[in-house]
Amino acid sequence: MTEKEKMQKQMLYDANYDKDLLRERTKAKDLCYQYNQLRPSDEQEQQVLMKQLLGKASGTFCIVAPFWCDYGYNIEIGENFFANHNTVILDGAKVIFGDNVFIAPNCGFYTAGHPIDFERRNKGLEYAYPITVGNNVWIGAGVQVMPRVTIGSNVVIGGGSVVVKDIPNNSVAAGNPCKVIRAITDEDKKTCWDR
Repeated sequence: MTEKEKMQKQMLYDANYDKDLLRERTKAKDLCYQYNQLRPSDEQEQQVLMKQLLGKASGTFCIVAPFWCDYGYNIEIGENFFANHNTVILDGAKVIFGDNVFIAPNCGFYTAGHPIDFERRNKGLEYAYPITVGNNVWIGAGVQVMPRVTIGSNVVIGGGSVVVKDIPNNSVAAGNPCKVIRAITDEDKKTCWDR
């Protein structure tokens, strides 16, 4: 079994020394670099590069540079996707975003993790577990989403949160670790507050 196959099966795999994975990451990072050097007004070339990089890009989307990822092909974005400056997606496993997802600056989505024991970690071994984000989600500035997390639909994640567990539909969640603060209700249509 190749290291990529192990990665895709959520097993420990050699991320640091496997030549094929290193080559794929270099290709993705070269595309990210190219993207990050484009003029903000060159929207057509931005779309072309992102469609080369991402596994799936539906309809309209905007990703504001700089943007970085590991492989690109494991990232799927839905319709009307927006990611602000400094979005980082470590996509050793699938990272799937639904429709109408808005991501504020300085957010990270990390499918990768490492063994706690240093012997295996020092061999370059890691694992990758997927991340899923539903529809109609707003993720505040500086949010970090860890491996194996599902964020439901119609959710707001408060700025600075570290999301380590699933967040249910129709909720406002925040903190470190991120926890549900309350449900989203019809009363929220009367205010502009996020809590």
